[in-house]
Amino acid sequence: MTDIVVHPAPSPSPISCQELLPWAAFVGLLLLMTLYFVGAEQGATLLMQGDVVHEFIDDGRHLLGFPCH
Repeated sequence: MTDIVVHPAPSPSPISCQELLPWAAFVGLLLLMTLYFVGAEQGATLLMQGDVVHEFIDDGRHLLGFPCH
């Protein structure tokens, strides 16, 4: 005879807004930074000197339809 014990599956607990809000703010900030570097990191709002950032994300800029050169 085998001793197999079946335990009920744990039910997921709901995530409260207080726990979700910091992660949503963090992801939103990352998305805004990505949008800035892809769309505007050149010209008058240049944060990093040189063309390194521009050349690194040049294909992504063209793919998203941002004017580049």
